[in-house]
Amino acid sequence: MKAKEFDAKFDRGEDVSHALDLSKARRPGQQPRRVNVDFPEWMIGSLDKEAKRLGVTRQSIIKVWIADRLEKTLA
Repeated sequence: MKAKEFDAKFDRGEDVSHALDLSKARRPGQQPRRVNVDFPEWMIGSLDKEAKRLGVTRQSIIKVWIADRLEKTLA
């Protein structure tokens, strides 16, 4: 498919996903990067209690809370 045809179909709202090779698609800035953070025991206990209440992992709750704070700070 030529670029002009692709653009025209896209502009008309047609599905052009069949023309894309998404096998190597990446979202910039979304690659995980490991960091180590030391928390006091009381904080770990509180995190674990809240994670259990919500049915998620400790790591998940830390990520969500940090993301929420960053969104508020950067907005």
